[in-house]
Amino acid sequence: MAIRLLWPRGFGGDHSIEIEAAGDDVICEFAGGFDKVTDEQWRQADGIVGVAPPPEYMDKLDSCRIVVKTAVGFDEVDIQAFGKIGIPICNTPDYGTREVADHAIALMMTLVKSIAFHDENLRADPLGNWRPALNPYGRRLAACTFGVVGLGRIGTAAIRRAQAFDMDCVFFDPYKPNGSELALGVRRVDTLEELMAQCDIVSIHTPLNDETRGLIGQDAFAAAKKGIIVVNTARGPIIDLGALNDAMRDDTVLAAGLDVLPDEPANLNEPLLAAWHQNEDWIKHRLVVTPHSAFFTPESVHDIRAFSTRTAVKYLRDGILQNCVNGEFLKDPR
Repeated sequence: MAIRLLWPRGFGGDHSIEIEAAGDDVICEFAGGFDKVTDEQWRQADGIVGVAPPPEYMDKLDSCRIVVKTAVGFDEVDIQAFGKIGIPICNTPDYGTREVADHAIALMMTLVKSIAFHDENLRADPLGNWRPALNPYGRRLAACTFGVVGLGRIGTAAIRRAQAFDMDCVFFDPYKPNGSELALGVRRVDTLEELMAQCDIVSIHTPLNDETRGLIGQDAFAAAKKGIIVVNTARGPIIDLGALNDAMRDDTVLAAGLDVLPDEPANLNEPLLAAWHQNEDWIKHRLVVTPHSAFFTPESVHDIRAFSTRTAVKYLRDGILQNCVNGEFLKDPR
């Protein structure tokens, strides 16, 4: 009997990547949103790929045995509720590791090498500003300490890139086993405060959960080295934007690069983002914002579509469960 996979939200009109990854014995169905999925499709789907159905659709999942998110994060999914009805929730953690690490370093470089500062000055007066102005934000990378919060796949990739610039590298991650620092040739600290106190640049790579929400907030900034640069390519709510605004205004934080925000699109009622949007003098060249685009390359988009499909098919066809994030709640898998 053929396997039926459902994508409640497909990637545009070309589904060849998913169909090829699924194989000939899989029926692939694609819809344009939850409200476009028929009751029959919900009830007949053996697996769902892309986005997890909201609670109001869960009682229609008569045949569903797996849900695979085309993303790393799963903080918006009630993984416990799915576990109780025997449906594993899986993510796709390996599709954009290099891209996100690259983006974190790119944000750092934009700030440390004053890219935006010099570009804006030059556009304003290409002749008069041709000779580089001395920018107080500039740093020699080899003289800087680079810190990572969360030494998972992306944090490890970021710290390896920083090592290539001869930076002194350190990480904080209480869940990494002893010896992780030896394998990478870096240092580790036991507390976030220790990390903030010694780093010139801190890059955030933790998942979003109850423990990390607001983790980079008032207390973290109070412990920070004066003139620190903060980069976030993980999840927006990990940084308290109000505390970051205060820390930038008193020059504790020299600059920040944010690819993710607590609200997306940006909430311009946030004082920090309002000042950035209005290009107020105090924040010029100090805050770089990108639209949750760190992962985005043609290669990573291909990978996320293919890898998530294969994760679903491996379980449904072969019983191999990979990247399950609700195992602790999974009761009597279907």
